[in-house]
Amino acid sequence: MYGTLRGALAGRKIAFDRDSFKATVEGRITGIGKTIRITAIHVHYDLAVPAEAREATERALEAHPQGCPAHQSVKDAITISWSATVRAGEQVLTLHEAERPATSA
Repeated sequence: MYGTLRGALAGRKIAFDRDSFKATVEGRITGIGKTIRITAIHVHYDLAVPAEAREATERALEAHPQGCPAHQSVKDAITISWSATVRAGEQVLTLHEAERPATSA
């Protein structure tokens, strides 16, 4: 998802600080005996963009899961969510995608 978001920003010609663009990933697992299962993944992005790129950045964040091959491959088995801290000029925004439970296949 990190690489897909990075590509979405670059594709929209949004200048962003590549050195401070970070993603923190957390996973939840459950297990019975020695077998474990990943049940949820949450990705938190931290990035800085110019103030005039705020709306385009928000659109890139909303759209990036649909363009991510990894997300599309596991979304029906693992709950995947994201959030972001976006510094757009002087503004600091915290954005969240609503967690969507995995659908049974």
